[in-house]
Amino acid sequence: MRALILDSPLLFGWLPTTLTWLGIVSLVFLLVRSGRGWWTRRLPVVLAVTLLVLGAAALVLQVWAPFPDPLGWRVWLWSGLGVLAVVAAVAGRRRWWRVLGVLAVLLVLAVAGVKINAVYAYRPTLAGVLGLPAANAIDLAAVPAVLPLAAPGPDGTVAGGWTAPADLPGGGRVATVPIPGTVSGFAARPAEVYLPPAYLVSPRPLLPVLVLIGGQPGDPADWLVAGELAKLMDGFARSHGGLAPIVVVPDATGSAFGDPLCLDSRLGNVQTYLAEDVPAWVAAHLQADPTRRAIGGFSYGGTCSLQLAVNRPDVYPTFLDMSGQVEPSLGDRAQTVAAAFGDRPDPAASFAAVNPLEHLPTGGIAGRVVVGAEDEVYGPQARHVVDAAQAAGLDVTLSLVDGTHSWTVAKDGLVAELPWIARRTGILADIG
Repeated sequence: MRALILDSPLLFGWLPTTLTWLGIVSLVFLLVRSGRGWWTRRLPVVLAVTLLVLGAAALVLQVWAPFPDPLGWRVWLWSGLGVLAVVAAVAGRRRWWRVLGVLAVLLVLAVAGVKINAVYAYRPTLAGVLGLPAANAIDLAAVPAVLPLAAPGPDGTVAGGWTAPADLPGGGRVATVPIPGTVSGFAARPAEVYLPPAYLVSPRPLLPVLVLIGGQPGDPADWLVAGELAKLMDGFARSHGGLAPIVVVPDATGSAFGDPLCLDSRLGNVQTYLAEDVPAWVAAHLQADPTRRAIGGFSYGGTCSLQLAVNRPDVYPTFLDMSGQVEPSLGDRAQTVAAAFGDRPDPAASFAAVNPLEHLPTGGIAGRVVVGAEDEVYGPQARHVVDAAQAAGLDVTLSLVDGTHSWTVAKDGLVAELPWIARRTGILADIG
């Protein structure tokens, strides 16, 4: 039953299609009524109130600015239909009609939620919406902290010396762990850790760590649910004898709507948290290669990965920037500088010192930039980042995948660039 309903795709297939038709019927029920008074007096009022609510919401969002980018027209369309359904139901007179109206409103709101979810591909299944635990969840304490290590191959790669044992698990495991901001003082939410199948057997290969950052607003679990991280990594592992990077997904915002820009500033010492606290936790709790790390992310996380690679190449010389911005931003340069460094003697200089494109190195780091081919907002920014990096002589290339600014792009981008990350971090041998 779980597989039929809870694990059914919410972005396509029978479940969203059924909800869509039920929602259409419900909206018609709410809006189409008999009597001239409804069409000449009450319906115009319903429409006016709906527009007023949407206008007020747009004003609040403009002032509050919880999102890095404006909401797309599809989000506003489905949000408007949801508000319209609520207002129309309130305008009902008869008691029996109002009872049916509540059910109709719930169905319209469900459809609006499904359609908005589809815009960002945020929750692929109903189980993800409900926050149900994954079948592959494990307590990290149940995994041996130290096991005998498999020797690397003659070529120095992990794969070159690895033979998958008979007891290799069919998939990896995921653990939720606290990573304290011991050095940075950053108050982070619990992180997620993916352990590939090869990590769970003895002898254990010495695997690199890939740090992945999600978007804003968001939560570290987004990479597991919206990004379907375990599924993607397990797919890679099945093709490579159980080998894949260990993946750590730390919190880089502090709260769902927090936006500390992945910098060390008065907004929070996120750079120090990611560059010092997270590697220190990995060294203390995971048997991983301390010399090979990569960082990547989607949206906010993509911007963050570029920042960390440029500002802390000693920790993260390899980066994967998926749909990131051209620079850390809270809307515009002046607003960003004031919010982050307004307490410094020279706020503009403080921002320039950590803004990656203003001090790109000429070597030592390499990266891949991924963006949706139809993304009119982040696409130009991605091309600007790649052009600047290549002009500085860096090994940075651009990849286009289908889509706009959604988790589908993040998933496809990660799958496309995992082989490169594996070669760059010593799991696989370089091609040629």
